[in-house]
Amino acid sequence: MELLTVRMEIPEDANLILGQSHFIKTAEDLYEVIVNTVPGAKFAVAFNEASGPCLVRVEANDDDLRRAAVANAQAIAAGHVFVLLMRQAYPVNVLTRLKDCFEVCAIYCATANPVEVVIAQTEQGRGVLGVIDGASPKGIEGPQDAKARHEFVRKIGYKLGFQ
Repeated sequence: MELLTVRMEIPEDANLILGQSHFIKTAEDLYEVIVNTVPGAKFAVAFNEASGPCLVRVEANDDDLRRAAVANAQAIAAGHVFVLLMRQAYPVNVLTRLKDCFEVCAIYCATANPVEVVIAQTEQGRGVLGVIDGASPKGIEGPQDAKARHEFVRKIGYKLGFQ
């Protein structure tokens, strides 16, 4: 067995959701999840088929994100893995709905941070062992950091404003 890492290419202003699912209709079903949850989102989902013709299946409403999702799926080259890239929506908007999708087995990460996918390669093929999402912690949050965090989530509309 060989261990590898593959760096994901996340287009500017996009978020990545990386997961594993189990069925040929994954790309279509995840497409429906996104358009029904955040209708204005721009996105692409690429799914690595693990049997039969073993194709990268793709559905998208944005050509730039389509190219990037396919390139990332091909770079990972592990069966039953999906790469979802999206703009004009955040992962928090869709994660619960993705997890409720019948085909989805696991979500490895949901982020806009730099991501490396840790892969095991054997004679049979490749599998995802995990991800390295962003950087390691550099310290402990202090009062000013907490204040900045509170202000940020309110600024982007996820909490009520200060009274």
